[in-house]
Amino acid sequence: MRNIILGALIATTAFPAIASAQGAEFRRDRHDSRQDWREYRNHNRDIFRAPAYVGPRGYRYRPLAPGHRLEPAYFGQRYVIADPYRYRLPRAAPAERWVRYGNDVVLVNIRTGRVVNVYSGFFF
Repeated sequence: MRNIILGALIATTAFPAIASAQGAEFRRDRHDSRQDWREYRNHNRDIFRAPAYVGPRGYRYRPLAPGHRLEPAYFGQRYVIADPYRYRLPRAAPAERWVRYGNDVVLVNIRTGRVVNVYSGFFF
């Protein structure tokens, strides 16, 4: 009985350490991915030259930040980046999409319309 209790106590103290180690690994991977597209863009400038952006009706460029809410017209199929790996963008969650917004790339939660991440000046 004492072994079971000791095992449970050890497990409870070990799991937070494992979770924080996994969190640090995720943050490092996300940071590496963010730097990866910048270096890739510097060596492959032609891929990042996009045609002029034509936004939805009434569009005016405003810098976005995480937490901003976009109207569904801004993350419609016309603006979704179909192959984010081509640009070395980090993988999006199932309910998120990489979207072009002007010359920026925005990660949007398509359920809520909230901006999750923004890479400004992504396209030339």
